[in-house]
Amino acid sequence: MNWDLSALFNNETNLEKSITKSLKDAKVFENSYKNRVKTLKTKEFLKALNEYEEVLEATSKAMTYAFLIFATDSTKGAFLAKYQKLATQIEESILFFELEFNKIDNKKQDKIIKKAGVKSFYLQSLKKHKRHQLSLLEEKIILKKDLVSTSAFSRLFDEHLSRLKFNLNRKKVSEEVVLSELYNPDREKRKKASISLSNGLKPHLNLLAYIFNMIKTDLKIDCDLRAYSSLETPRHISNKITQKSVDKLIETTTKNFHIVSDYYKIKAKLLGLDKLYDYDRYAPLETSEVDEYDFEKSKEIVLSAFKNFDERFYEIAIKAFDEKWIDVYPKDNKRGGAFSHGATTDVHPYVLLNHTNRRRDLFTLAHELGHAIHQYLSRDVGYLSGDTPLTTAETASIFAEMIIFDYIKNTLKDKELIALYASKLEDIFATLFRQIIFTTFERKVHNFEGELSVDDFSKFWYEENAKMFGDSVILTKNYESWWSYIPHFIHSPFYCYAYSYGQLLVLALYGLYKQNTLNDFKDKYIEFLSSGGSKSPKELILLFGFDIEDNKFWEIGIEEVEAILNEFKNITKEK
Repeated sequence: MNWDLSALFNNETNLEKSITKSLKDAKVFENSYKNRVKTLKTKEFLKALNEYEEVLEATSKAMTYAFLIFATDSTKGAFLAKYQKLATQIEESILFFELEFNKIDNKKQDKIIKKAGVKSFYLQSLKKHKRHQLSLLEEKIILKKDLVSTSAFSRLFDEHLSRLKFNLNRKKVSEEVVLSELYNPDREKRKKASISLSNGLKPHLNLLAYIFNMIKTDLKIDCDLRAYSSLETPRHISNKITQKSVDKLIETTTKNFHIVSDYYKIKAKLLGLDKLYDYDRYAPLETSEVDEYDFEKSKEIVLSAFKNFDERFYEIAIKAFDEKWIDVYPKDNKRGGAFSHGATTDVHPYVLLNHTNRRRDLFTLAHELGHAIHQYLSRDVGYLSGDTPLTTAETASIFAEMIIFDYIKNTLKDKELIALYASKLEDIFATLFRQIIFTTFERKVHNFEGELSVDDFSKFWYEENAKMFGDSVILTKNYESWWSYIPHFIHSPFYCYAYSYGQLLVLALYGLYKQNTLNDFKDKYIEFLSSGGSKSPKELILLFGFDIEDNKFWEIGIEEVEAILNEFKNITKEK
């Protein structure tokens, strides 16, 4: 199944017309308001704010189309670059607006914010950037240079990785196929896949290290220019949280790495292995049936589970399938991984998958549909307020995975149930503990003075991962280079802790849902999702009676992980 982009544009001619109109509208906006924002009365400012939002949304719609074309065909790099350049021109014309808003005195700003309705939190967040904003000329220079710095290196990374082929079983295969083989029940095949991945990456490590170094250097320059207190600060401001809360998250998670180690020791016994190597981590436990989830089977399970949870989830998921929001299967030049792109408020989200008929693909489908449901529900708060910070953006996706887990476990028994629990725990480890490892790895990389060599990257990667596994998994030499293919390090520095944040948040919320102590939990949850980014994470979570600044908050999530692990231990003892 391929997605249908006609909801965005029927063809490139219409795309051209739209972006041309946006260019004109941006110029009209600039001529109308530049150097006048401070003088606008509250009503006039709010009118200008609506016009600003309309220009941004129209531009985003065009860029969404161009990006989705590129995502399924990386040979379309020039096509994407063309529209990135036009979008930059539009941004240049309207860049002044946010800068001039932050030149308004605080008293008048607060008056505007009070009257801005659903856009109030957006303006409050904008105000927090006040001390880090530069002059209009400097901001324009940074905007222009982005085309040949971070954007360019991100594009190079995507294009290069999507074209790589790996030698496996005398065939040249994609990264997605090699990675899927790490889940093969045959140990020799897993080992071969591990070697294939490492050998395939090896000739490209110098280039991938250089790209990473350029991203690192660009972030350092930007943070120096904007006087951020640390290299992580811009991400935390974007995520609407504090450095302290992130440090507490990392501290709480790292002191509980023993959960990971305890699990893998049990898994080694279940697999009948004296030692687990890195290529054994995803080895499926034996089941009484073939562990195959083709797309139709995955679709059926997701729809049934969503309907069992809430009719509103089910109805949106049905639309996603029927209206072709989803591009399902791997193909040449298609981007790896998966995502849900929120598009704009007049268009539904788009979901990219690389479905290879594994059980993990079922959970990936649920994960991305969770994102899509979140994005779809938040359309009513508008384009500016619908943008959800990463810290809460992962909530719906991980919650959807928990819905699937609880739904499936009630239909399985014996070896299949053990395998499901194992898979779920490994998913939690990947989303929680592993993403913290990614973050501590990034901290080492970005705090390193000067450029790192391939060996430096590999050393830091090995050291941080070893902390998580302890003596439960032996990391081979091949594993050292696996930092090199992870896109978040390139596209969004310090992105990864948001997965951990979202995972612990969801585990706490899901525990509340299962306790059935809130009669209106589902309505509050829909309200949570529908609010998008129009409220702070702290305010949203208060809907459920949690205080996100309470140090005990993270421990609640960890207790839920331990509860699942204990259930797993009990099941394995019984069988």
